[in-house]
Amino acid sequence: MMFTGIVEELGELVSRDELTDAARLVIHGPTVVSDARHGDSIAVNGVCLTVVEVLPGGRFSADVMRETLHRSSLGSLQVGGPVNLERAAALGSRLGGHIVQGHVDGTGRVLDRRPAEHWEVVRIALPAPLARYVVEKGSITVDGISLTVAGLGCDPDDFFEVSLIPTTLQLTTLGRAPVGALVNLEVDVIAKYVERLVTNPAR
Repeated sequence: MMFTGIVEELGELVSRDELTDAARLVIHGPTVVSDARHGDSIAVNGVCLTVVEVLPGGRFSADVMRETLHRSSLGSLQVGGPVNLERAAALGSRLGGHIVQGHVDGTGRVLDRRPAEHWEVVRIALPAPLARYVVEKGSITVDGISLTVAGLGCDPDDFFEVSLIPTTLQLTTLGRAPVGALVNLEVDVIAKYVERLVTNPAR
């Protein structure tokens, strides 16, 4: 399954049912539910989830396993919280962002926000194991949003910066994420494939 990192809709977590080793989420998202069926994939804050049931009122349910809850920000998502939603890319559709799998590599925290007149620079902590996959002017997915890396640094820990245009500020969760907020990160999958080929050329 593939996504592009272009958020279609800002949805909302309606309910959360804690199970033994998972959680069932009910999410309101009329746009992404308009043509959804059981088994379809929808990215929720960058996490690829499978539609269990399409519900009345523009809602759908999805199960999230314990591993995903621990490795992504979905584990701390509260009822009423906003979520970025994107349907899986259709064959032949425009690739507006970059290739996104919906497989979260790790989480980071918002370290700083610097507003400007027409945009805002957001600094996000970068987990050390992911730093080697992130390059300036390269692509990274933050909470399911395809973004360009505007800057990199280590002060004292690794971080990266992205510049958010008004549309991103208004129509995604990053527009309201405060300093300290946990966000999902997915690095460019091509970088991981290149590393694998270079380090294990005979396999």
